[in-house]
Amino acid sequence: MQKTFVGTQLRQLRREHGQTQVEMARVLGVSAAYINLLEKNQRSLSVAVLMALADHYNVDWRDVVMDKSANLLADLRNSIQDPLFAANQPDLEELRAAIDHAPSLVQNFLKLHQSHRTAMDNIMRLGNERMPQELLTSSPETIIYDFFRDHFNHFDVLERAAEALREEEPCEPYEMQNTLKQRLFTRHGITVETKPVEEMSESLRIYDAERSVILLSEALDYQNRTFQLAHVICFVELSKILEDITSKTNIDSKPAIKRCHVELANYFAAAVLMPYDAIHAMAEQSGYDIDRMGSAFAVSFEQVCQRLTTLQRETKRGVPFFFLRVDKAGNVTKRFNATSFNIAEYGGSCPVWNLHTAFRTPGVILPQFVELPDGERFFTLARTTERPVYSMQTQDRRLAISLGCEIKHASKLVYTTTFQKPANDTFSKIGISCHLCSRHNCSQRAHDPLFTELTTDPTRRGVTRYES
Repeated sequence: MQKTFVGTQLRQLRREHGQTQVEMARVLGVSAAYINLLEKNQRSLSVAVLMALADHYNVDWRDVVMDKSANLLADLRNSIQDPLFAANQPDLEELRAAIDHAPSLVQNFLKLHQSHRTAMDNIMRLGNERMPQELLTSSPETIIYDFFRDHFNHFDVLERAAEALREEEPCEPYEMQNTLKQRLFTRHGITVETKPVEEMSESLRIYDAERSVILLSEALDYQNRTFQLAHVICFVELSKILEDITSKTNIDSKPAIKRCHVELANYFAAAVLMPYDAIHAMAEQSGYDIDRMGSAFAVSFEQVCQRLTTLQRETKRGVPFFFLRVDKAGNVTKRFNATSFNIAEYGGSCPVWNLHTAFRTPGVILPQFVELPDGERFFTLARTTERPVYSMQTQDRRLAISLGCEIKHASKLVYTTTFQKPANDTFSKIGISCHLCSRHNCSQRAHDPLFTELTTDPTRRGVTRYES
């Protein structure tokens, strides 16, 4: 069995209660020396002490043993890559020591850096006519993204609820829509009607609770109609679970809570259509062949991609992926992340990334090996996805999505069998955005970087007008 070390969590819990090691040892019925060894990760946590911690300090034992240090280390490594710290960057051992011995300081540093990033991002996006206080406000989207990432993009309580529903309603994938319709009617008296686009007031789905009816637009295809029914079932049957999940967070604005409930309901819907054990088994068996999984579960390419980012169950993990969806202007319309790939937080505005090339080759999967300015390397796939059509005037609603993983996992993907890993010097050198990218001599640069001074020589002309 794997040993459980909880030094950081134990030290923080003790300090929160204003206790010395001797005082905590007395409460738990152990020696002060044992507490000291636990905090130094020189002893693993026993079940008896774990139960004592839960009883005497009123904490959930899962919060004690959950190790978030890997995610915290990835966040810390990303933060210190900021050009602000270019002069003197700590090495990996120093970062690990900071997490072990000063976790509160690390958390506060990351919050400060996040605030700085948000402010700089808003400064770049806001015009002079916008109100100054908007610079201090994080959008609901950012809050929700951070919330999902803090949970490793996995919510086991929703997974178990989805599994319970599938056990109660066993059926083949292409029978799922009728099964969900029947469940809504027999259990809740809710009927489902499909309406012409013109009667839907530019909506794809409307749930009228007073009339007990769900209206679906004809613009939705089979996969998305089924998804919307599962989404509504989450609100009808699991509203208490949604409230419990968000009540344990620092999300305090009503718009953000509502948005978070919508995203959690989407998570549940995907878990219903693609049960965890089944989708994990097929992913491993097929080499993460997205089209193969989409066919097997009667879901769309995009739905599979998003589901793959959630396969983080502790006893049965899949490849950790990030997922990003952008429109033709490069605006991020959806993002989920189970990796340290922090470009997903800012958007996919780097033209070197073939996420944008996908618009020129609709429906074709484009693989690419990429490298960030800090040297981290990833394997990514990009492909377009079609959105529902409303009219002849707005029929081009194509978006591009990207799915990617760390280079160490790339060999597990079937897509690398025909697209071999390139030589070290031929990885595509991508960045976050021109404003934040510190690369020199990039032929695709469109703006001066905010924190790096580029060289200007009047006697020569570089590959762009920003550098010579």
